[in-house]
Amino acid sequence: MTDIIALIISITAVVLILLIAGLLCLRLLDYQTDKQMVQRLIAQQPQQPDQFDPLLLHGLPDAAKRFFLFSIAPGTPLYTVADIGMTGRFGMGNSRRPDYLNMQARQILAPPDGFIWQMQARRSLLRISGSDSASWTRFWLYELLPVARQGASPDQRRSAFGRYVAESLFWTPAAVLSGTGITWSHLSENSARLTVKYLGLEQSVDLTVADNGQPLHVSFMRWSNANPQRRYTLQPFGGYLSGFRDFAGFRLPTHVEAGNHFGTADYFAFFVADIQQIRWPRHHN
Repeated sequence: MTDIIALIISITAVVLILLIAGLLCLRLLDYQTDKQMVQRLIAQQPQQPDQFDPLLLHGLPDAAKRFFLFSIAPGTPLYTVADIGMTGRFGMGNSRRPDYLNMQARQILAPPDGFIWQMQARRSLLRISGSDSASWTRFWLYELLPVARQGASPDQRRSAFGRYVAESLFWTPAAVLSGTGITWSHLSENSARLTVKYLGLEQSVDLTVADNGQPLHVSFMRWSNANPQRRYTLQPFGGYLSGFRDFAGFRLPTHVEAGNHFGTADYFAFFVADIQQIRWPRHHN
C-alpha cells in the first residue's frame, strides 16, 4: 500500500510539474506575440510624415475643423502611431459595484491597422496581467493562471475596431484627419461624426467639442457582449476627455473615463486612465 501511495504522489507531482511548465511556456509565448505585435504596429509609423497645415481641413465640418486646430499645431509632423503609458483604474464590476483595480498599462495605437494594450492590475493581494488587441484578449492571474482567453473572431475584431477608432480621436488625431476610408460628416455646431472603413469593417464615432475645439466626449454604438445576456449586440459606448497637454505638437487628453451604456442610467466608466506619457515611436530596420 505504501508503494502505491508513493507512486500516486509521484505521478501527481509529475503531472503538476508538467502543467506548470506548460502554463509557463504559454505565458512566455504570449509575451513573445505581444512583442511581435508591438513591433508590427510601430512599423506602421510614417517615416517622413507630412506636416499639419490648416489648409488640409478644407471641406470638413466646422466642429471637426475646430477639433483639429485645437489638437494639432501647424507644422507638426503627422505621426499616426502613438506609444502611450498610463495609470488609473480598471473596473471589473458595474455601476453599483465598480470593483476597481489599480492598473498601469502601455498601449501602442496604430489606426486603422490595430492596437495592443498591455496591462497590469492589482488590488490587495489580487494580481492580473495580460494584453488586449484586435486579435486576442489574454489575461492571467498571478502570471500563471489564465482567467480570460479569447482568440480572433469576427465579434472580437468588430468590437476591438470600435474601441480603437474611438481612441484615435483621443490620442492619434492625425490618423483620422484624412485618407482612404475616412469620412467626416456634420451633426451640429459642436459635434461631428467620424466614419472609418477598413478591411470590411465600418465604425462611426460622434465627437462633441467645445467652442474652442477641445474634445469633450465621444460616443458610438459598439459591438459588445458587455450585458447580462453576454450576447454580442450594438450598444452605447463612450467616454469623457479632460486634462489636455501638449505632446510634440499634439494637444491630447491625459484623463479619460469611458465605459459601456454611455448616456444611459446603466453607464459604467470601467476604464479610468491618467496618461503619463505619449511618444511617437519610429521603426528602425
